Amino acid sequence: MTERKMLRLGAFMRPVGIHTAWWRYPGAYPDANFNFKHLSSFARTLERGKFDAFFMADHLAVLNMPMSALKRSATNTSFDPMTLLPALAVVTERLGLIATASTTFNDPYHIARKFASLDHLSHGRAGWNLVTTSNPDAARNFGLDDHIEHAERYRRAREFYDVVTGLWDSWADDAFVRDVENGIFFDPEKMHVLNHKGRHYSVRGPLNIARPIQGWPVIVQAGASEAGRQIAAETAEVVFAAGGAMADAQLYYADVKARMERLGRNRDHLKILPGVLVVVGETAGEARRKKDLLDSLVHPDSGIASLSVSLGCDASQFDLDAPLPEIPETNQTKSGRQRVIDRARQDNLTVRQLAQIAGGYGGLSLVGTPTMIADSMEEWLLSEACDGFNIMFPYVPGGLDDFVDLVVPELQRRSLFRREYEGQTLRENLGLPRPNNQFFPDL
Repeated sequence: MTERKMLRLGAFMRPVGIHTAWWRYPGAYPDANFNFKHLSSFARTLERGKFDAFFMADHLAVLNMPMSALKRSATNTSFDPMTLLPALAVVTERLGLIATASTTFNDPYHIARKFASLDHLSHGRAGWNLVTTSNPDAARNFGLDDHIEHAERYRRAREFYDVVTGLWDSWADDAFVRDVENGIFFDPEKMHVLNHKGRHYSVRGPLNIARPIQGWPVIVQAGASEAGRQIAAETAEVVFAAGGAMADAQLYYADVKARMERLGRNRDHLKILPGVLVVVGETAGEARRKKDLLDSLVHPDSGIASLSVSLGCDASQFDLDAPLPEIPETNQTKSGRQRVIDRARQDNLTVRQLAQIAGGYGGLSLVGTPTMIADSMEEWLLSEACDGFNIMFPYVPGGLDDFVDLVVPELQRRSLFRREYEGQTLRENLGLPRPNNQFFPDL
């Protein structure tokens, strides 16, 4: 008998909301991005709901938008992920802890050391979201006048991954013998000096921390461009995919899984999780009223600015009541820009309509009763459009509580989601193997 597929659920917290107006919703905590008491409470709620992971995106600059919109954004202040997640590790026991860290504005040794530390501190619950960073203002915070070209960012990222994983394998699992009687702390035969010399990086090693509990923290990737799909197929174990039409998601799913198989990787060793904004109500009407109220709180200044960020150009110069004009190529994220353009063409939207969507959330949304939402999630899972979802909550704490208290029990009733965690580590809970040490394969 074929084993029944089970949903994997991450919580995309960014750190707490993707919708521009989440912080304005009645009953929401406006300071939640920068309030550890709230964030630790959210993490415990997610663990009560048996979520796989707390997924924390990161920004290395304030958003590149006009001040009229910037002053309305709640994402301008938030904790550094590698400061927050170790603190959340203390107040949770099973919840995975995934952080974004850019390959463009970090060095491999730093990333290897930080995520190995998080994996040890959390007893094996760390995940690294490998990104290349597309915000040009971030470049200016790191001594560059302009951004590194798109294809070059991905070439650097691929080598960066090789260096980081090589550093994680610096030590055999049993290298630290701590022989008190003979005064031997570690076995030199079980230490590997990387001596990496590549096109972009020169790193000697070894890493000055023991091999992570998971072998490697779970590798997460989010790119949907051609380069992004390829690096995901080569390296990723979780993909935070764009949510859109189910047919498009099925094509993406089939493409990335096929690329994996051509590379000799097991397709089950990659979990594809589209992002989805979920608004829950006891009736469909109640859920729609919640969503309408949320969308009504998006200020027009925010909508145009968000659209500008998505397109990589100044949308305020466009005729608001005309169709979207032709958009030139930019050096920013390719896939996100194309999704906006495709949506505009497909639905024949004006710039004003598109801005309202961009200012809220223009991706996949599920709005309805717990039964309706579970029906949609089950359809996506069983039709090979995904392996689960990265849930985006419309506001906190209410939207998070609604999902955990109402949707999770319905998924469990259908045997689509766990009732208890499978193990201690993020890998165990996601059903991912622990990677062998490339330098000590027999140990």
